Amino acid sequence: MTTADRIEQAADYARAGFGQELRPGNRPALVLVDPARAYIDPECPLYAGVEANVEAMKVLLAAARAAGIPVVVTEVRLRADGADAGVFFKKSGTLVAFCEGSPYGEFIEGLEPTCAEMLVTKKYPSAFFGTTLNSHLTSLGVDTVLVAGLSTSGCVRATTLDAMQHGYIPIVVEEAVGDRDSSIHNSNLFDMQQKMAEVWQLARAQDYLAEISTLHDADRVRI
Repeated sequence: MTTADRIEQAADYARAGFGQELRPGNRPALVLVDPARAYIDPECPLYAGVEANVEAMKVLLAAARAAGIPVVVTEVRLRADGADAGVFFKKSGTLVAFCEGSPYGEFIEGLEPTCAEMLVTKKYPSAFFGTTLNSHLTSLGVDTVLVAGLSTSGCVRATTLDAMQHGYIPIVVEEAVGDRDSSIHNSNLFDMQQKMAEVWQLARAQDYLAEISTLHDADRVRI
């Protein structure tokens, strides 16, 4: 799709009423979706060539930690036979990368959760499905979810959709998500922006987190 085509597409969606702006709140959390070795190891069938996106994830994660916001990191861990992933496993044979005994489900170095951060182990695409993520975020008073991770068209999209459906403002950080096909990646970013989320560049997310950090510092001073 050419730039002109994309502009016309955006105009068409705007005429239909899509793409209304969502304003983030002051209580964000970062959900880092499945930063697994599978996506950057050329020996794995799931290799997606997303090394640059991984570096952006590291920058975003550092900014989130510096701002003192809650951080959640997800992983996919399945039984050796994949039975706990049901139809999802039957449809996507590549999920063997996350079965018991596979090294590809391990975290990418530098993107592991700390002992103070929540680790969500999931069986399906969304970080919310069949997990305690929503209860955790609700208990912390979170109103906005920054979403990063892999892959854009799969688990990132599913998590973003569920974040919206649970009442959070989802913000997908463009450079900090990635997919094996750039056209699919870009199409999903466009569609999420139009229907369920805000898509921000990394620099904007960093500025937002710096503002949040300042607000939290001011609150601590008043206390």
